[in-house]
Amino acid sequence: MKGHAITHADQRRADLRVPFPKGFAHALKGHRIEHIGRRAKYILMTLDSGQTMILHLGMSGRILLIPAGQDYKPQKHDHLILECDDESKMVFNDARRFGMVMLVNDNEVDDLPAFKKLGPEPLDNHFSGPVLFEALKNKKTTIKAALMDQRVVAGLGNIYVSEALFYAGIHPERRAGSLKQVEVQKLVRAIRDVLGRAIEAGGSTLRDHRQASGELGYFQHQFAVYDRAGKACPGCVCDVSKTGGIEKMTQGGRATYFCSRKQK
Repeated sequence: MKGHAITHADQRRADLRVPFPKGFAHALKGHRIEHIGRRAKYILMTLDSGQTMILHLGMSGRILLIPAGQDYKPQKHDHLILECDDESKMVFNDARRFGMVMLVNDNEVDDLPAFKKLGPEPLDNHFSGPVLFEALKNKKTTIKAALMDQRVVAGLGNIYVSEALFYAGIHPERRAGSLKQVEVQKLVRAIRDVLGRAIEAGGSTLRDHRQASGELGYFQHQFAVYDRAGKACPGCVCDVSKTGGIEKMTQGGRATYFCSRKQK
């Protein structure tokens, strides 16, 4: 969509998690998309009008890209359809309506409450062992809770925290401030590796997630521990009938999977 102008915006309801901005569809029409980026779990679309459209997919939202010439009939939960000057379409579909769409001036983006206290991006050059160690060193919460805190690192989800902690050999109940520098460095490498492989596989489809093409993600087939309670972890040499295999517990209302023999 980058470089294309929005020729038509079909806003199909008044609100999602929050109301659509007043005059939203009219404000988009005729303006070119200059840049598309991301901050944490927000999609940022910078327009030549000096404004940025911000989208959040919530729990079950998804974006479909419809190529030019392909017939598309709006579905029940399509809440926003944008048509571009090449006749392609972008569809924002959200069955639970937990997502949101905002339109703000470019110079106001960083001051939004959602962005103001965000930590570094996990795949950004600013995210490193020393940076994460500094953020964790005085924390008394568990390392799982700390990594899920968007002020520590932005955009990490529950699945990928469990996976990264396994590969780093760190127990999810460890106090965050107890980690040594060498452990934090290993954790940063594990986070980057897990996210890189997940992106390459198109994400993880457990229920709702789809890629922009409508295809499923495939990273769930590579899970080391997540959603694998009672099974052997990668490289396991244990007698699972005796050890019980991968364990599951609840932390902060979310499921955590781990191997107590490999994660300390």
